[in-house]
Amino acid sequence: MAKPFFRLQKFLRRTQFLLFFLTAAYLMTGSLLLLQRARVALPQGPRAPGSLQALPVAAMALGVGLLDSRALQDPRVSPELLLGVDVLQSPLARPRPGPRWLRSRNSELRQLRRHWFHHFMADPQALPALGPAAPRPAASSRGTYVGCFRDDGQERTLKGTVFFDLRKMTVSHCQDACAERSYVYAGLEAGTECYCGNRLPVLSVGPEECKHECKGEKGSACGGVGRLSVYRVEELQPSSRKRRSVTYRGCFRLPENITHAFPDSLMQANVTVETCSGFCSKKEFPLAILRGWECYCAYPTSQFNLRDAVDSSLCGQEPEAQKLAEYCEVYQTPVQDTRCTDRRFLPTKSKVFVALSSFPGAGNTWARHLIEHATGFYTGSYYFDGTLYNKGFKGEKDHWRSRRTICVKTHESGRREIEMFDSAILLIRNPYRSLVAEFNRKCAGHLGYAADRNWKSKEWPDFVNSYASWWSSHVLDWLKYGKRLLVVHYEELRRSLVPTLREMVAFLNVSVSEERLLCVENNKEGSFRRHGRRPHDPEPFTPEMKDLINGYIRTVDKALRDHNWAGLPREYVPR
Repeated sequence: MAKPFFRLQKFLRRTQFLLFFLTAAYLMTGSLLLLQRARVALPQGPRAPGSLQALPVAAMALGVGLLDSRALQDPRVSPELLLGVDVLQSPLARPRPGPRWLRSRNSELRQLRRHWFHHFMADPQALPALGPAAPRPAASSRGTYVGCFRDDGQERTLKGTVFFDLRKMTVSHCQDACAERSYVYAGLEAGTECYCGNRLPVLSVGPEECKHECKGEKGSACGGVGRLSVYRVEELQPSSRKRRSVTYRGCFRLPENITHAFPDSLMQANVTVETCSGFCSKKEFPLAILRGWECYCAYPTSQFNLRDAVDSSLCGQEPEAQKLAEYCEVYQTPVQDTRCTDRRFLPTKSKVFVALSSFPGAGNTWARHLIEHATGFYTGSYYFDGTLYNKGFKGEKDHWRSRRTICVKTHESGRREIEMFDSAILLIRNPYRSLVAEFNRKCAGHLGYAADRNWKSKEWPDFVNSYASWWSSHVLDWLKYGKRLLVVHYEELRRSLVPTLREMVAFLNVSVSEERLLCVENNKEGSFRRHGRRPHDPEPFTPEMKDLINGYIRTVDKALRDHNWAGLPREYVPR
C-alpha cells in the first residue's frame, strides 16, 4: 500500500514542478515580446548636461509607452529621447513581429496607458501638466482681471452666489451670475466653480498658481486648487439677464435700539429705494430699510425678524412725517445673506448614517438646501444629478456611502434599502402636489412646467396610476423598516420654517445659532423654486384618479397614527 502511495506522491510533485515551469516560461515569453515591441534605441556616449533632469521622467514614460505629443515640445526632454520617440511613432519603422492578435492587443494596451496618463496629468493633485503656455485671463471678458488669490474654504471672502459647472464654466458665465446679484467681484476656482462678493480676498499669490483652464473656455484662467482668479465686474455682459430687482418685504415697526439692530446707515436728502438698495448691496447686507430720508442696512435678527408686518399704510406718509413715526419700509436687496452660505464636508466620517427620504416631488431638494445652510455641512445623494451639483450641491458628486455628508437624499423604499441607514428624516408631502411636481420635473426639468400636450396625453393617467401607489408604499415601508425616524410634513415646514428646521437639525445632532436659522429663513427659497407664470390648466385629476389617491391617503394616515405619529395635515383630506 505504501509503494503505490509513494509513486502517486512523486508523480504529483513532478506535475507541480512541470506546471510551475510552464507558467514561468509563458510569462517570460510574453514579457520578451512586449519588451521587443517597446524597445527604444538610445545613443551611446555621454549625455548632454541639460537632459539629466529630464531623463528619469521621460525614460519612465517611454518605458511604459506613455509619453504623449505634448512632451515633444517640452524643453526638459532631451533630443536623444525625442529621437527614440520618433522611432516608435514613425509609420516607416521596421515591421512589427508577432501575430496580428498580439499586435492588436498591444495597441489596446498602449491606448489604455495613454488614457491613464492623460487622466493622471489632468489631476490637480498630480504632477503639473507638460506644456509651455499657462492659462491667461479671459481676453473677451468685459470685467477687469484683478489677480490670483488664495481661497480659504473655511472662511471665504467671496461667499455670495455660488455655483459650479463641470463642463461649461466660462469667465463670462460667472461674471453674469455675479452681476445679476449686484456683486462687484467674480472669482473662479479649479476650472468649474464660481464665487461672488464685494470684498477682495486678503492673500494675493502669483499668476502661475491660477493654472486651471475654464472647462468651457480653453486658455482662460479659472483659478486652481484653493486659488481664485478674480475679475471685477464692470457691467452686465451682453448675454446676461437683467439685474435682480429689489423686493418689497413690507412695513414693520422699528426695533427699540436702532443702532444695535441696523449696523450701517446712509443719511442723504431725497434718498430713494434704488439709492438705499445700492448702498446696502455694496456693503453685502440683504436688507435695505427706509425711514423718511434715512437709509439703514441690516440682517434679520431676533430683534428684527420680519415676521410681524403691519399695515403698509402706516409707512405711506410723507418722508418728513414718516421720519417721526416708528415704522419703516423694508426691501430685500439682490445680494444673499452670507451668514449661512459657508458649507463643507464633515471633518470626520459620521458614525450615524442618516437618510433624507421622500417620494419624488415632495421637496427633497429644497429640504437639502435648508439643512445645508442651517448646519454648514453638505448633504449627499443616492443618485448623481449634474444639474443639482452645478447649483451648489457639492455633496451630489461625493459617493453616497462616504459618510462625509450630514445626510443622504434617497427616494428608495424596500427593506434592504431602508435598513442600510441608521436613522432617517421622512419628508411627506400632499400626494396631489407631489404628483404634479414630479410630472413637471419629468417633462420639463427641475424648474419647468409640463406642456398642455403632456397633461392631455395618455402619459399623465399612466403616471398617476403607477406613482400614486408608490407614494403610499414609500411611507409605509419607511414606517415599517426604519430604525429611527423623524416625520416631517412639507406643508408644516413651509408654514413654520424655523421651529421645524430647528427640530430637524437637532435630530441630526448639530447645534446651530438662532442667527444662522434666521439667515436660512431669509434665504429659504434657494435655487430650485419654479418661477414665472404657471401655465393655465384645469383640474388635472379625474374623479377616478381622486378615488385612487384618496384611498392611499387614508391608508397612510392610519399607518402614521398606528406608529404613534400625528396623522396627515388637514389639507391632505380627500377633496
